[in-house]
Amino acid sequence: MRTERTRRRSLRRSVARLAVDVSPLRTSRDFRLLWTGELISQTGHQITTVALFIQIDRITGSPAAVGAVGLVQLVPMIAVALGVGPVIDRRDRRGILLGAQAGLTGASVILFAGALAGQPPLALLYCAAALNAALTSIVMPTRAAMTPNLVPRELLPAAAALNQVMWNTAQIVGPAVGGIVVGRAGLAWAYGIDVATYVVAVAFAGLLRPQEPARSSPDSGQERGRDAVLAGVRYLRNKRVLQSTFTVDVIAMVFGMPRALFPVLARERFDAGEEAVGYLFAAVAAGALVGALSSGWVGRVRRPGRAVLVSVAVWGGAITAFGLADQLVPAMAFLGVAGAADVVSAVFRSTIQQTIVPDDLRGRLSSFNILVVAGGPRLGDFEAGQVAIWFSPAVSVVSGGLLCVAGVAVLAAAVPRFASWRIGDPP
Repeated sequence: MRTERTRRRSLRRSVARLAVDVSPLRTSRDFRLLWTGELISQTGHQITTVALFIQIDRITGSPAAVGAVGLVQLVPMIAVALGVGPVIDRRDRRGILLGAQAGLTGASVILFAGALAGQPPLALLYCAAALNAALTSIVMPTRAAMTPNLVPRELLPAAAALNQVMWNTAQIVGPAVGGIVVGRAGLAWAYGIDVATYVVAVAFAGLLRPQEPARSSPDSGQERGRDAVLAGVRYLRNKRVLQSTFTVDVIAMVFGMPRALFPVLARERFDAGEEAVGYLFAAVAAGALVGALSSGWVGRVRRPGRAVLVSVAVWGGAITAFGLADQLVPAMAFLGVAGAADVVSAVFRSTIQQTIVPDDLRGRLSSFNILVVAGGPRLGDFEAGQVAIWFSPAVSVVSGGLLCVAGVAVLAAAVPRFASWRIGDPP
C-alpha cells in the first residue's frame, strides 16, 4: 500500500513539473485581464484570417492572390511598428492598447460590411487586411512591453508559456470555428463574430490600471522620432544573442510558414472542403497548445538559445514532412509537431528578450520583434505563393522546410554564443 501511495505521489510530482505554471494568472489581476481579453480577441482574429483567405481564394482561385495578403500587410506593419515603439516607451500603455483595439474593431466592421454587400472588390479586402496589420503592430508590442511589469521577474518564463497557451488556444478554436462558420453560415457571420470579440477585448482593456513605463534614467524616453528609433537600434547593436532571437524566427517564418497554401492544398491535394482550411490552421495551433500546456520544464532550462535552435530545426523538418504528405490526417499530424516545436522556440525567445531588455526600451525592442513575429509570416505568405506559382504548392512547402533547417545550421555556426548563452550572462 505504501509503495502504491509513493508511486502515485511520484506521478503527481512528475505531472506537476511538466504542467504549465499558472502562477501569473493567480497572482496578477492585470495580467489576468490582459490575458483573457487577448484570448477572446485573438479567437475572433483567427476566424477572420481563415475567412479572408477563403474569400480571396473564392474570388480569384489563385495562391498568389492569397499570398499577396501577406505582402499587403507587411508594408504598413513595418511603417507602424518602427514608429510606435518610442511612443510605447513614454506613454500610458493601457491607453495605447485601448485605441488600437478600437481601431481593430473598425477594420473588422469593414470586412463585415463588405461580406453583407455580396462580393466586395479585392482592393477593399486588401485595404482592410492592411489596416488590421498596422493596428496589430501597435497591440502586440504594447502587450509585450506591459507583461514584465505585471508579473515578478522569476515568473516571466511562466507568463511567456501562458501567453503561448492563450495564442494557440485561439489559433485552434478560431480557425476550426472559422472554417465551419464560413462553410455553413457564410462570410458575414465569421466577420461579425470577430467584431463582437473585439468589443469584449476593449472592455477588458478598459479595466486595466494605467501602465506608465518605468525610467532607467532621467533622460530616458525623451528621444523623439528617428532619434528614438535609432536609440533602440544602438541598444541592439553588438548584442549577438538578442539579434539571434530575431534572426532565427525570420528563418522559420519566411521559409517554413506555408499557411497561404492551405486553401489550394485543401482543395487540390487533400480533396477536402473549406472546413479543411480551418483544420490545417488549427493543427499547427493544436500541437503548439500541447507544447505550451506541458511547458512546466522551461523554467529549469539554463541555455535557452540552444533550445531555440533545436526547436526551429524540428519545425523545419516537420514542415518538410507536411509537404510530402498526401493525406489530410498525417498532414495535420506533421503540422501539430511543427506547432509544438514553434511554441518552445517562442517561449525561450520571449524569455531571452524580456530578461535582457530594460523597461524604457521594451516598446522599441518589442516593435522590432513584431516585425519578425508578425511580419515574417506575411513575407512567408508571399514567398510561398510565388514559389507555388512557379513550381507547385508541394515544392513550395518542402523547399521552405529544408531551407529552414539549413538556415538554423548556418546561424548556429555563425553565432556559437547563442547556443552556449545562459540566463544572466551578458547579451
